[in-house]
Amino acid sequence: MAAPATGQAPDIDLAFSLEPEAAGGASPPEPLVDPDLAETLWGRHLSAWLAQLGPELPPQLRAPGYSLGLELTGDDTIAELNQAWRQHSGPTDVLAFAAQEEAPPAPAGAEPDWLELGDIVISLDTARRQADEAGHGLEEELLFLASHGLLHLLGWDHPDADSLAAMLARQTALLQASPS
Repeated sequence: MAAPATGQAPDIDLAFSLEPEAAGGASPPEPLVDPDLAETLWGRHLSAWLAQLGPELPPQLRAPGYSLGLELTGDDTIAELNQAWRQHSGPTDVLAFAAQEEAPPAPAGAEPDWLELGDIVISLDTARRQADEAGHGLEEELLFLASHGLLHLLGWDHPDADSLAAMLARQTALLQASPS
């Protein structure tokens, strides 16, 4: 199966999970946190972002379909993950666990039919605080964090100010093209 044409949205196999204690009691819940809507909405965003990123991806990351996990959790859980995997204490806003970091490159000229990208974990507690501090809604903050996590799954990093600025600019472009 060939990769989708430029701009064509790839298929997404999304494993979405929402920790009940992190969901909070918002009534009605934000669409991206609503257990009945979230998986479909997240799939649309991720598919649109991957379609936009497709032309710039290296051949081993181009595929007609992608599998990834997205977990919305609380500060306690993300703090445990942050300590276990990054040796940093306390909560953070988003963690990305890339599956392709250790995968061998695809043979020359070969494109995978389906590609496992890894997992994105977002703390809803931290996202809510950051949204309040920035003066925007939770949905905008969650999309910002998820786009950041997706870029990490695709190999982007920000070890210095210039690479962080480039990554943030790419996130902004992704968010501007997000489905409504």
